[in-house]
Amino acid sequence: MQRERRGENAAFLAPMYIFTVIFLIGPFVYMLVLSFLTRAETWGVVNSFTLRNYERILEPLYFNTFVESVKLAVLVTALVALFGYPFGYFMAKLPPKRRGLMLMLVMIPFYTSSLMRLYGWIIVLRANGLLDKLLMALHITSEPLKILYTYPAVAVGMVYALLPFMMLSVYSSVEKMDWALVEAARDMGASPAGAFLTVTLPLTMPGLMTGVILTFVPSMGLFFVADILGGNKIVLVGSLIQEQLMKVHDQPFAAALSVIMMLMMTVMIWLYRRVTGSGEMEGML
Repeated sequence: MQRERRGENAAFLAPMYIFTVIFLIGPFVYMLVLSFLTRAETWGVVNSFTLRNYERILEPLYFNTFVESVKLAVLVTALVALFGYPFGYFMAKLPPKRRGLMLMLVMIPFYTSSLMRLYGWIIVLRANGLLDKLLMALHITSEPLKILYTYPAVAVGMVYALLPFMMLSVYSSVEKMDWALVEAARDMGASPAGAFLTVTLPLTMPGLMTGVILTFVPSMGLFFVADILGGNKIVLVGSLIQEQLMKVHDQPFAAALSVIMMLMMTVMIWLYRRVTGSGEMEGML
């Protein structure tokens, strides 16, 4: 009987294992091996082991790109958490009908092309655009601002693109929370702020950390946002990888950059599990 059950379980799990090997483990192993190979003089790679691809990352040009990308990722993640956490929190506390409506509004952007939405921001941020006209109508500014193709424009685009991930992550945690614990804290004399800091925030920390992970690493690689709203003036790690693949054709170096980004993602997931001691992220993903 046990052997039959094991056979049935193996039959059900086999497609998942095959998918994981072919589409996850296989490409990662290929990329890892490629990162230690040597670029050919004309096209392709040479099967010659080297650490040069990783050494090049420490060169000032590429290392500064990593540093600037991390700075932008920290800024974007902080802004996303600042706006996304309250929105997800209060959305989870709405009545069921209003909650469903808000969820639909949050999900609607996913049904349209991200490129189209970013081009919409060009209309808003360009000189004499919607934002300029609004600010001048309110007499806040007296002349058009030059926001488009600047660092703030890229940050706005990143926040807009990644904000739903934080909202939904926090919403998931707040919705599962046991509100009786908050009421118990209030009955014991805790103020609303004290109950939030000692009960609500720790219980929703897994959702917040999930949103941070889903925001931080992607914000280093969304090169199309930097290209469209930054006018190629803001170079991210993702932009660098694209350039190495499409223009320079240095596949081993692009693979090395990708491996470093995946290692950063792995470290963040490890820190998440250490801080929260929770498996909620697996459920979210």
